[in-house]
Amino acid sequence: MSDLLTVVAVTGTAGLATGLGALPVFARARVTHRTYDAALGLAAGLMVAASVFGLVLPGMEEGTLATVMVGVLLGGVTLLVGNYAIPHLHAQYREWLPEGGATDDDAASMAATTPDASLGDPTASIDEQDSVLRKAVLIGGAITLHNAPEGLAIGVAFASGLEEVALLLAVVIGLQNVPDGFAFAVPMGETGMSNRRVLVYTTLSGLGPQVIAGVFGFTLVSIAAGLFPVAAGFAAGAMLAVVFRELIPSSHGHGHADAATGAFLVGFVLLVVVDETIVV
Repeated sequence: MSDLLTVVAVTGTAGLATGLGALPVFARARVTHRTYDAALGLAAGLMVAASVFGLVLPGMEEGTLATVMVGVLLGGVTLLVGNYAIPHLHAQYREWLPEGGATDDDAASMAATTPDASLGDPTASIDEQDSVLRKAVLIGGAITLHNAPEGLAIGVAFASGLEEVALLLAVVIGLQNVPDGFAFAVPMGETGMSNRRVLVYTTLSGLGPQVIAGVFGFTLVSIAAGLFPVAAGFAAGAMLAVVFRELIPSSHGHGHADAATGAFLVGFVLLVVVDETIVV
């Protein structure tokens, strides 16, 4: 069984890959809808395949079909409940959408951010500081909802002694984090936020939640032996819910559904190749 330090290192490395997705924003070039939608499609394909091959199938080998499926349903429902209950701003291409109790004013405030309205300005008034803090919390809510299931999956696999599966998930999640970070950084960059802040916040969006969730999953399964099947199903269900609740809808509706679908298939195939390379 791997130790906790290994879990932190692996989930941290996968999380850091999110920052790579922010690099195109440095050019401040206009990113087309086609590129944005294809990036989301690629991420969706990787996550669906990882959920099935990295979590559901190994979970069924360790436990029963019913146990894993109960976990899948619990994970999906938990993600949807969290999406409804936790106030957050969901980033789409060139716009912010309020969800879970966030308001239209929150979204309008984020979209109106200018380079002069830098986060953490010590000279800002109390009201401005409160507004900045609320923006950070609302963005953080969306980040945690989307990235925590991935870290949980890695931690659960490591705790169950499935190092090869855990490494497979880490590689796939790292690959998926690049377009995921890209999808998040584009609307942030277009609000006028500085390049440095876009890079920092995008990187932290994958690093923080994934490491914390990885440690939680590792600790939980280590303490309670036999939880891997339901925990693996839970992580898979939450990841699938993210795909169908966020990634697929966000990649359609701009006239580039074919590009997004093609990228989805590429992501799915890429997972199978990585699976065969690492596990076999």
